Amino acid sequence: MGMAHLMTTSPRVPELCAGDRLTRAEFERRYAAMPHVKKAELVEGVVYMASAVRYDRHGLPEHHLTAWLLCYEFLTPGLAGVHNCTVRLDLDNEPQPDLLLRLPAHAGGRSIIDANGYVEGPPELVIEVAASSASYDLHPKLAAYRRNGVLEYIVHRVDDGMVDWFVLRDGAYVRQEPDARGHLHSTVFPGLSLDLAALLRGDLPGLRAAVEAAVAAVGTAHAALLQRLRAEVADGGR
Repeated sequence: MGMAHLMTTSPRVPELCAGDRLTRAEFERRYAAMPHVKKAELVEGVVYMASAVRYDRHGLPEHHLTAWLLCYEFLTPGLAGVHNCTVRLDLDNEPQPDLLLRLPAHAGGRSIIDANGYVEGPPELVIEVAASSASYDLHPKLAAYRRNGVLEYIVHRVDDGMVDWFVLRDGAYVRQEPDARGHLHSTVFPGLSLDLAALLRGDLPGLRAAVEAAVAAVGTAHAALLQRLRAEVADGGR
């Protein structure tokens, strides 16, 4: 068997490397050929590879934010929240955010689950856990989320002890300021309230209490969201 035949029938897929500049199709081809790689992202056409994840600087804060979202989802059945899921934003951006929360299409959501099982289009809320303000989560990735219309973007800067909650207004991200109690509130999901002090001290009951109180306080708006989520889906879409 000649070398030419070997090269045409068994082409070697190049490995993903941080800093590669690729099309989305080529990024996906290389990523699929590396099942041992658990997280790689394409942001503004550049490949980013995840480093080892520390317990206290990423794993635990992400777990607390997951619990917070689940409190809201328990009170708001029909929402679609997921962890560490690939999102096909556009031809230059395929991030894998730590957490996201999306409305299903029949309730006004702008993302879909495509034929390959990926989220395609902008989720309503994206959450990233970052070490500090130097992270690419607050620079190229923020620009990609803004340009693609992600309505709310949360970055938990663990080393800085800060949470940035950006809301998309007139094509720009505006950073929210906490209210008098130190809470931040979603403009998309009524009652989704984040007690910053509770998050930073890892107080799960405190996170739950803030969500429950906020949902009760915005009763009519939350009830309207529940009605949208319960609506029949004539075409069977997701």
